[in-house]
Amino acid sequence: MTIDELKLLADIKDAIESIDEHLDYKRDFKEYLASKTKRRAVERELEIVGEAINNLLKINPQIMLSYARIIVNLRNQIIHAYDNVNNTIIWKIVMKDLPVLLTEVNELIKN
Repeated sequence: MTIDELKLLADIKDAIESIDEHLDYKRDFKEYLASKTKRRAVERELEIVGEAINNLLKINPQIMLSYARIIVNLRNQIIHAYDNVNNTIIWKIVMKDLPVLLTEVNELIKN
């Protein structure tokens, strides 16, 4: 694992952990929907995760990360089609995909 790869993995980990902070360590979809600030903060962290994954895949296309393409595509949608962001899809990624990704990132950082 190169220094650049480790930096990108650390960025992904930090952004995922920041999402938990923005959500006050709770998983309440109604609260998320009610708070524009929380939604925007989570979207920004997902942009960072998507950009870091995209750069990581350019450096090492063989790296195995679940949901990588889904998250990169979401990043592109948030940036380029901000007026068409689907909060339900974002919530699904936060609830189901990011925990898996975080586990994988932690394993890669350890090795």
